[in-house]
Amino acid sequence: MAAYSSLTSPISTCPVANYISSVAYQKNHNTLNSSMFQSPIRHKKLMSRSRCSNINGYSSKTIAVSLQPEEELKTEKQERKVAVTGMGVVTPLGHHPDVFYSNLLEGVSGISEIEGFDCSKFPTRIAGEIKSLSTDGWVSPKHAKRADKFMLYILTAGKKALADGGVTEQINEEFDKIKCGILIGSAFGGMKTYHEGIEASKISYKKVRPYTIPYATTNIGSAVLAMDLGWMGPNYSISSACATGNSCILNAAHHIIKGDADIMLCGGSDAAIIPAGLAGLVAFRALSGRNNDPTKASRPWDTDRDGMVVGEGAGVLLLEEMEHAKRRGANIYAEFLGGSFSSDAYNIVEPHPDGLGIVSCIEKALTQSGVAREDVNYINAHASSTPIGDLIEYQALMQCFGQNPELKVNSSKSMIGHLLGASGAVEAVATVMAIKTGWLHPNLNLENPDKCVDREVLVGSKKERFDIKVALSNSFGPGGHNSSILFAPYKQI
Repeated sequence: MAAYSSLTSPISTCPVANYISSVAYQKNHNTLNSSMFQSPIRHKKLMSRSRCSNINGYSSKTIAVSLQPEEELKTEKQERKVAVTGMGVVTPLGHHPDVFYSNLLEGVSGISEIEGFDCSKFPTRIAGEIKSLSTDGWVSPKHAKRADKFMLYILTAGKKALADGGVTEQINEEFDKIKCGILIGSAFGGMKTYHEGIEASKISYKKVRPYTIPYATTNIGSAVLAMDLGWMGPNYSISSACATGNSCILNAAHHIIKGDADIMLCGGSDAAIIPAGLAGLVAFRALSGRNNDPTKASRPWDTDRDGMVVGEGAGVLLLEEMEHAKRRGANIYAEFLGGSFSSDAYNIVEPHPDGLGIVSCIEKALTQSGVAREDVNYINAHASSTPIGDLIEYQALMQCFGQNPELKVNSSKSMIGHLLGASGAVEAVATVMAIKTGWLHPNLNLENPDKCVDREVLVGSKKERFDIKVALSNSFGPGGHNSSILFAPYKQI
């Protein structure tokens, strides 16, 4: 594949690419390289090189005063690295990381007709729906009977991540529980529980169940999981729409880096495939209408894509301070390098057309993690099969990494659909599994690539053997939430 940049590439003949290249690059190039978008770890050096002395009314000196000392942060980063030591999933393609990723590698689709309720009158009747899940041994009978599915997914995936990380009851008892935390979020929370409460209240307030409110809140999964494990460290949830999973993972890593915790369960969960959820997403006008051929419906970057396919599930990573993991002999799947967030500040529904929010998010993630852009050679993209969103993200990726001739990009959503608040976490598991196995899963249904993309960059219709140096995983959400996180193979010193 020939190396190219966002300015000289043949893809700049595309209207979307032209707009992004000319507007985003020319107008904002200096801003992206200014001190506002650089790592606080090296802010002294970077500010001395900045060409932008005053951005949005704030001088570089003012920004520098608000940041932590360079030496302190350097020491933190060197002493507190973050390892991935366990993974748990509940997905339309399986409930164990190995099963899930094996199906991704083989190009199996988890998208089918919805069976959970009668949706015959809906214009969209397909989803990445979980048909069955046994919570036996993972969730108490009381919660299994009462709890919303999103909470059941969290408890199941969370405890499976612990088991995968070799954390037995005995080992858990030996942990410093104050240093053990949980940060698992959700975009929608207990949507079914809340909807049922509303319907019951129409009859009488006395018909509303006592646990309606706590079981509907996004934090309840983290809270109950902490109670089951006795973990007393940081415990909360984040909701940043479809960027939720990445938001939780990155903030959990920050707790480890800062020393608030030695070990964190983190990720995201959602279960919005219910009548009210589907109706809302239909009104959102983002769903595919390919009801007669469900497995072909999600097709990122393909010219025939007509919208995303909603999915459900959960993904949980067990993150651990590196030395803590080594001392207990944990199996280290990968090293978590860091990441960043940004906001488009543009529109509730549409991404910013110039891609600046995505580019700035990636640039900050690289800088704050100390990763050179040429080392990033694999990207698990957000790409959700929407006509505009796929191209804006692709062009942003080319602006950041287009000079790398080794770059490979795929989208797990082509097989599982868009898992909403769980998508980032489940795709993080897929990214780590790519590092573990040395195989990249295919882009399902990429039959006629959009003229604005380079087919050599995108993984084809079959799995590909690949040596990952650094992997990046993107997640974006309505409201302009952007998130990028980075993983690398663990190199034992």
